[in-house]
Amino acid sequence: MAKTPPPFAPFEWKIAWRYLRARRAEGGVSVMTWISLIGITLAVFALIATLAVRSGFRSEFVGTILGANAHVTVYSAGEVDAQGRIDRKIADFDAMADRIAQVPGVQRAAPLVKGQVLLTNRDRSTGVEVYGIRPGDLYSLPGIAESKQAYGDLSRFDEGIAIGSGVARAIGATVGDTVKVTSPNGVKTAFGTSPRVNAYEVVYVFSAGRYDIDRTRVYMPFTEAQSFFNREGVADEIEIMVDNPENLDPLLFPILEAAGERTQVWTWKDSSGGFLRALEVEDNVMFIILSILVLIAAMNIVSGLIMLVKNKGRDIGILRTIGLSEGSVLRVFFICGAFTGIIGTAMGVILGCLFALYIDPIFSFVNFVMGGGVWDPAIRGIYALPAELHLSDVLKAVGLSLGLSFFVTYFPARRAARLNPVEALRYE
Repeated sequence: MAKTPPPFAPFEWKIAWRYLRARRAEGGVSVMTWISLIGITLAVFALIATLAVRSGFRSEFVGTILGANAHVTVYSAGEVDAQGRIDRKIADFDAMADRIAQVPGVQRAAPLVKGQVLLTNRDRSTGVEVYGIRPGDLYSLPGIAESKQAYGDLSRFDEGIAIGSGVARAIGATVGDTVKVTSPNGVKTAFGTSPRVNAYEVVYVFSAGRYDIDRTRVYMPFTEAQSFFNREGVADEIEIMVDNPENLDPLLFPILEAAGERTQVWTWKDSSGGFLRALEVEDNVMFIILSILVLIAAMNIVSGLIMLVKNKGRDIGILRTIGLSEGSVLRVFFICGAFTGIIGTAMGVILGCLFALYIDPIFSFVNFVMGGGVWDPAIRGIYALPAELHLSDVLKAVGLSLGLSFFVTYFPARRAARLNPVEALRYE
């Protein structure tokens, strides 16, 4: 009794390879194969590029937020003063910060004084927000202290102020310049409150990586900010940094408990939650749209296989007559379609990974060709188009492409396997 060959035997691969190398007389099959190959390549490339940019956007956005902002901020719920106004100042800020810093998972807790002022350099002015912070606490902000685009001497912070690069451009200031800081809530006199104007040397210019931070933020020594904003002996809030900012929920109750009564918290997710949710929805929609694009590209394999089956009807009849089983014929044509999907997917992965790795020179070239101004940081918040390649994204694209390619290939291959050899050879 003849031994049944195993599935995907060498002769099945050989027949499939001969069919893929269509002769000139079967140029239609060859053209459809190339169209399928190019379509899947471009679809997988677009999917990987989009996933990489999506990951880069979120990573860059979250990184710049966490690098220059508090992970959690503690405020006082406030008390009503004699004039009927709500006073939210924190009097025991050092004791509160020490208690919060002892909570497991908290890196540090630092008091802040905040206020809005007018910053002037010669004849140019701009509105900014001042953060009064101690030098040691400022050093722990990686987006400020470790900024690659920063210049100046942060060790001299207690002698002046640190300003964002966008603020520096707006008023034409640089390290060593003396700028004027004007607060409308200044000195209290018998005739009312007069504006307070102080002059400070710019000792450090930073770039946090976000346009809105660099364009509006100024850091001032904590004690000087207390004096300038009439906050002697008090702070406005407690800035908290934690070990795992992505998982804040388990820490919120212990932080509130350590902070004491009549306090409330505000996290970085609260301030940026709308953008993060919009980004997540956009990610899901883009993945669905690009998955449909991959499906459309994979459907070209069906067209090519149907033409191949039609052209090879006589060959199928002969193969079945000499003893090939339906399973062998199915696998021959399945290999033809799957091979196109595999090669197209591999080429798409290569192009997508190269795009993600070399996105900066590619984007610079596009910006040059378009005459500049393609990327406006004032609108998008970050200075360049980011891309971050993750193995999970690549595997997701590969799995989707190969899965769809194998799925759509099965049906025309099954049709070829069920072709009646008598009907195929009747008119030969």
